[in-house]
Amino acid sequence: MEGSADLRTELRQQVIREIDRLGDRLVEISKAIHSDPELGLQEYKSSELLASELEKNGFVVERKVAGMDTAFKATFKGKEDGPTIALLAEYDALPEIGHACGHNLIGTIALGAGLALSRVMPKLNGSVMVLGTPDEEGSGGKVTMIESGLFKDVDAVMIVHPSNKTQVVADILAISSVEIKFKGKAAHASSSPEKGINALDAVIQTFNGINALRQHVRSDVRIHGIITDGGKRPNIVPETASAFFFIRAADRRYKEKILRKVKRCAQGAAAATGAKLGFIVRPRALDDMKNNMTMAKLFEKNLKVLGEKVQAPDPKAGKGSTDIGNVSYVVPSIHPSIAIGPKKLAGHSREFAEASVSERGHEAMLIAAKAMALTSVDLFTDEALMKKVKREFGMRP
Repeated sequence: MEGSADLRTELRQQVIREIDRLGDRLVEISKAIHSDPELGLQEYKSSELLASELEKNGFVVERKVAGMDTAFKATFKGKEDGPTIALLAEYDALPEIGHACGHNLIGTIALGAGLALSRVMPKLNGSVMVLGTPDEEGSGGKVTMIESGLFKDVDAVMIVHPSNKTQVVADILAISSVEIKFKGKAAHASSSPEKGINALDAVIQTFNGINALRQHVRSDVRIHGIITDGGKRPNIVPETASAFFFIRAADRRYKEKILRKVKRCAQGAAAATGAKLGFIVRPRALDDMKNNMTMAKLFEKNLKVLGEKVQAPDPKAGKGSTDIGNVSYVVPSIHPSIAIGPKKLAGHSREFAEASVSERGHEAMLIAAKAMALTSVDLFTDEALMKKVKREFGMRP
């Protein structure tokens, strides 16, 4: 009987050939998503394009999962029961600047890897799942999908993001968003200011308190906000005023500690001005990323096999937040990035949107799809490796 190493080599070669065969179609799909950008929870055409392509190729597709019209779950089962590997697709765009985060590539990377794996699953035990995850840029659709139980029976998760560098470890900040509202008392700002309570002063005092706080927090903390209501006219003491803040930190526990400190800044501003405080923490917080290093090293090995140079994480690089962090707390997960342009390329820019549909962008897309498929084959064919992934995560092998 043929050994598992020989089978693995055969299947690895097969998924690479399959992605090469699908290359033109995958580029066509990426361009179609890019040319018609849709905002979060409105990605009707993009999600249907991906879902229907999977369905045509033998996946069992469930649409409108987790109560979201543009979310889907597509599953292809192997010959017998075994591990389930989920490949995550994103496809929402940004207002005005379209696919300046490259989600047209993210969705198509998962599609390409999923289609290639479907050709070899009849020889494997387990299931490959492609999950369509809406509104990463807004409400964080993956959090809704976690709450709906869609990750309950998943053993490993992968998603690849376009970037200005190729890395296998994602440095992601936990984030909470807060609305801070003050209620004061209106009065004529010139003839009777002493009869008023200035809600805008409370907002400004809150900003000042937070700015003073910055020197007493860790360097990974980011606190940034805007004034959403600053009064109506200069001759009226502002009766209401409000601000909206994002609070980030390298781990969710420390982020919660900073959140309490920010609240005390607002409480101090309320005490100083006499305004009444409303401090509203929005329920959808995003977590930091728990990178599964067993999978990350495996993905790196496969990128190098494909000729892609992998960079070490830069501790000085800027960091963002995303809902894959929440997934990494419930399932072993990785979030590699792949370079689609030079180091100076900035995310959420018009230049990034152009790079997301460039020749280099599509070359990177196909490399990433191959690395995702190869890593999946390795996990499906090596039981000890999958146990190692779970053991690192803290699950029973």
